[in-house]
Amino acid sequence: MTSADGSAGPTFDDLDLDARLRATLTELAFDTPTPIQAEAIPPMLAGRDVIGRARTGSGKTAAFGLPLLQRLLREEPGKGRPVRALVLAPTRELALQVTGAIRSFAKDTPLRLVTIYGGASYGPQLRALGSGVPIVVGTPGRVLDHLERGTLDLSQLEMLVLDEADEMLRMGFVEDVERVLAASPDKRQVALFSATMPPAIRKIANKHLNNPLEVQVESEALSASHVRQRWLLVPEKFKRNALLRVLAAEPQHATLVFARTRASCAEVAEGLAKRGIAADALHGDLAQGARERVLNRLRSGQLRVVVATDVASRGIDVENLDHVVNLDLPMDTETYVHRIGRTARAGREGWATSFVTPRETGKIRRMQRTLGVSIEPYTVPSDADIIEAKKQRLATAVVEALQPTSAGAFELVDALKEHGTERELLAGALRLLSDQFRLDLDAEPDQEPPAWSKERAQSRDRDRGPKRDRPERGGDRPRGRDRIDTGEWTDVFVPIGRSRGVRPGDLVGAITGDAGLQGSQIGRVTIHDHVSFVQVDADAADGLLSRGRRIVVRGKKVEISKARPSEDSPHGPPGGKGPKRKGKGKSGGPGGRKPPKRKQSR
Repeated sequence: MTSADGSAGPTFDDLDLDARLRATLTELAFDTPTPIQAEAIPPMLAGRDVIGRARTGSGKTAAFGLPLLQRLLREEPGKGRPVRALVLAPTRELALQVTGAIRSFAKDTPLRLVTIYGGASYGPQLRALGSGVPIVVGTPGRVLDHLERGTLDLSQLEMLVLDEADEMLRMGFVEDVERVLAASPDKRQVALFSATMPPAIRKIANKHLNNPLEVQVESEALSASHVRQRWLLVPEKFKRNALLRVLAAEPQHATLVFARTRASCAEVAEGLAKRGIAADALHGDLAQGARERVLNRLRSGQLRVVVATDVASRGIDVENLDHVVNLDLPMDTETYVHRIGRTARAGREGWATSFVTPRETGKIRRMQRTLGVSIEPYTVPSDADIIEAKKQRLATAVVEALQPTSAGAFELVDALKEHGTERELLAGALRLLSDQFRLDLDAEPDQEPPAWSKERAQSRDRDRGPKRDRPERGGDRPRGRDRIDTGEWTDVFVPIGRSRGVRPGDLVGAITGDAGLQGSQIGRVTIHDHVSFVQVDADAADGLLSRGRRIVVRGKKVEISKARPSEDSPHGPPGGKGPKRKGKGKSGGPGGRKPPKRKQSR
């Protein structure tokens, strides 16, 4: 591992780490700490509380994982010992990734870990906690569940880490995080890592951290000027067709495509592979070993395209990545910057292409204003553009094959001269080679881009009429009727409520974890006695509800569906008061709500 600027810096051998940890780091080819590691590890080893600010992929897990292991190794764990370190992560995917990384660092030590998260069986978690595992990595909701059950004891906790704190804020876990912090000893060491520092996270730091040292290794929180950026207008249902065209018209470089859900990742990667493009998916369902195999294939050039979700892409650091495609536009500017920052590494030129639906044109313009950069409009490549690109690749391949010269090839040319001129022979060879490039040399391609990329998108935009400029999600969200009337949210019905102990964090965690949505795609959560309603970003809801979707909420598997349209929204008018109800709902008791009507499945 080298420093960000390529210069020689302190090595892990210079840090006061246990010999077993140093040996493992050497085996893993970790030689030089990244900037966040070099800044955060020494004060954490000294026992200081730390606030670490660095973008995704900067090496934050090792920055807190190594000091955590070092602290616990000062006293070898015995059987039945209590939990001594706790790491909170916003999603189960990230919790599993953190567990995998820390476990790899600790492989030659007796330290053991358990991961606890919602949607998984309690049995294995209870057995691990009962046996005295010293390190727990978990999501806030499930950690709080174990605290309330009395199956997790934090009375002897020595270190608590909050990883991706800003993501926890966006996903509605701040209250749960506060309760976990309050349940831990006053003298525990706390490390808070976050890409950004919104006021709510700063408030937690001021309240629960003791004279923390703040480490920020990037002077600019948002910087995308080093990447060439463009966007193209594409109706939602034509995105995959547009992706094929963009990839066909571009140089054959390594490309990272961001999709919104795990299901979409798998479907897009499979569709690309069927069209002859070396592609694979990277999502939360992959085990750590499978994840590493995908990344290694990308680094080695065996893969051209990896399709990933935001959570699954955390920690990706591939130097030969030249192109990032936002198949689904991210919900906020910070996520956009973190995505496209994965290209243009090591001084290379990087491209970022964003697919924008007609309803998202205002959002891409706001991102451009916020970043102060030019995001150029781009047209979906026409058939002529694609054929010309393939011809250029074919010509380049032929020119590259000229060196070094081959005596055997010249002998074959001489032998073939009786069958035609050198020009005719070259044309015949190119015709054979064109099959490898899926190129019809005699085609008369359409010079115009496909109709759906322009006329249909513009007509849909006209049909919708003018839309007001809305704030980005992830910041101050509109309330009450403002959210419902804009049409950008869909109300999702969940047949479980307060009587089963459901909290907002349970619903947010279940939908983001089980269904693969981001926290920023979740709006207001309303919980009644026996039913609940969750506002979900309208585009994401289409995929979420396209098939019968079941999620696990507080250990119970429930089927979610689109709420019935009615005169009174389940989220009520502005001011937070719920809608009036007449009589008793069949499933909700007094003030309850009937479940939506559903078609019989066959």
